[in-house]
Amino acid sequence: MDFSVPYKSTVKNAAPRTEMRRHSKKKNVVLAVLLIVGALYFISHVDFFIAGLSRSHEPIPNELTWQTERLISKESWVEQGDYLPLNVSYQLLAGAPSTQQRYLSVGLSSVKRKKGSYLIPTLQSLFSQSSPQERSSMVVIVLLADFDFSWTVATVKEIKTAFALELEQGQLVVLHVPQDWYPPLTGLKRNYNDAPERVSFRSKQNMDYAFLIHYSAGLSRYYLQLEDDILSAKNFVTTIKRHVEEQEAKKDTWAMLEFSALGYIGKLYKSAHLPLLARFLYLFYQEMPCDWLMSHFRVLLTQKKPLIFKPSLFQHVGTFSSFQGTYNKLKDKDFEEGPYTNPSAEVYSNMSAYKDHFPKLAWDAGEGFFWGRSPEKGSYLTVVFKEPIVVMGILVETGTGGKDLLESAQVEIGHDVVATTNKEKSCKEFQTVGTLENGNFEMQEIDKKYSSTSSCLRITVTAGQKDWVIINKIRISTKASTPTRQV
Repeated sequence: MDFSVPYKSTVKNAAPRTEMRRHSKKKNVVLAVLLIVGALYFISHVDFFIAGLSRSHEPIPNELTWQTERLISKESWVEQGDYLPLNVSYQLLAGAPSTQQRYLSVGLSSVKRKKGSYLIPTLQSLFSQSSPQERSSMVVIVLLADFDFSWTVATVKEIKTAFALELEQGQLVVLHVPQDWYPPLTGLKRNYNDAPERVSFRSKQNMDYAFLIHYSAGLSRYYLQLEDDILSAKNFVTTIKRHVEEQEAKKDTWAMLEFSALGYIGKLYKSAHLPLLARFLYLFYQEMPCDWLMSHFRVLLTQKKPLIFKPSLFQHVGTFSSFQGTYNKLKDKDFEEGPYTNPSAEVYSNMSAYKDHFPKLAWDAGEGFFWGRSPEKGSYLTVVFKEPIVVMGILVETGTGGKDLLESAQVEIGHDVVATTNKEKSCKEFQTVGTLENGNFEMQEIDKKYSSTSSCLRITVTAGQKDWVIINKIRISTKASTPTRQV
């Protein structure tokens, strides 16, 4: 066999192969250099990678490092299939939610204020104004949303001291979300020509609410949004439950019921909608304030008109705003601390009303009042109940600022409704319960003396006066409701 040709061919290609080995060595050298540079870069930035994985902005005190998992809402399509994931980690600072779903979860976010603090009084009002049965049906979720950890530690200790029983019984939960989970809060769009500081404040507030609402989604059937500087009405849970039942019976679509006309106070949602609401606030967090966004959310869920209930169940009491400590005198004019229990009724009076301040406004919930011209002896205001009731308590308030008081009058209850000659209704017989003192009247346990049912309540003037009269409110409690005491 002749091997001369292959041999010659090998000799002939020796030079190109030498060049190939040289190129291969160069490539290996370059690759090694790149690997060394990459390793040095990784080592120099290892702290950054670790921080990114741990999502820890700064060291947190040991007592605040308990991580918690939120309950998943079984009613929301968003969470059933883990659609539109919202990534956030919560730190449980105090309490623990019950695994059993409650009727109502109450959410509020709190930050460090430059002047004053209202969080503890707000929580005290929520629990003290609720019966044991109401407290067992609700859970209050507090998000401590300030990034000042010394303030957070001090606030948690204060809450643990003041609300040990509520924490133990799963009626109160305190949370925190580290700053690293928040999107950018500076350099945002200046919609409505707001100052950059104002934009940052309201944008962070939207994110606070988004995280708070996201956590609360699986805790209850309904969710109530409040602020951390409010006063609540007596038995507000029962009142909310009654309005919800009435609304559900109408079979109309609703997304938000409002129990205060102010800001983001007293807004009630179905828990099934919370995952969507949380993502909605997150998506548009830098566009506009939260109370504007909530109106858009309501419309998107096909509730065209707001559903506002009176009297309001929550009053804003904060004097200084959480934004830069500015003075804030905002008050809800329709708030009544006691529960409104007046039954349906018709109201008549022979006193001439001034403008549109009609007699029935003193009976109805809200800020309205009856304003009548100078009453004479025998003038009256009569309330005729739609159904006979057992009256337990009566409250009458007149005047304003010490003026327009009803100086001389007596309060009466009547029986047997009859028609009068002037196309009004009244009662055939009346019994005097008591007289007004300094323009006011209040009496409880009336049923102990007058145990039979009543069909009328009448205020009769016993002496004429030149001054006009303002009757601010007439309130009664019945055998089926809790006696009312207004403050």
